[in-house]
Amino acid sequence: MAELRERPYGRFNFLVSWDGLDASSVEAGFMEVSGLGVDIQVAEYRAGNYKSNAPIKITGLHKVSDVNLKRGVIGSLDLQEWLDEVRNGSQDQLRTVTITLLSEQRAGVAQEWRLINARPIKYRGPELNAQASGEVAVEEFTLACEGIELQ
Repeated sequence: MAELRERPYGRFNFLVSWDGLDASSVEAGFMEVSGLGVDIQVAEYRAGNYKSNAPIKITGLHKVSDVNLKRGVIGSLDLQEWLDEVRNGSQDQLRTVTITLLSEQRAGVAQEWRLINARPIKYRGPELNAQASGEVAVEEFTLACEGIELQ
């Protein structure tokens, strides 16, 4: 799917989608995605009879970072409804979220990330200011997920 090339891809053409959200719909028009990442914990261990005075490192659990999505306020309640379902205790609101980085010509896929068992955990509304001119009202959603797969 991804095409290897010598020069890195730009970060400005991307799609976000999940079950019930088509990447071409206005609700999927996110302006920013941040926080994609995985941290792997390492435990240090040294037995008293080791010949080296340094511990060995044992791979432990991994933790997936929370992912932030930002978009302009468009009057859609789709993400708010998903957040409400999770807030009200629904355990069947886990979704696979796909983030696709496109080539500059939007003709091919550069890289794709899949957030496994994602759910919204935070909403932050726009900062409103009566003296701000020409600025867009932006809302932010934070998703927690259990895994990230690169395609």
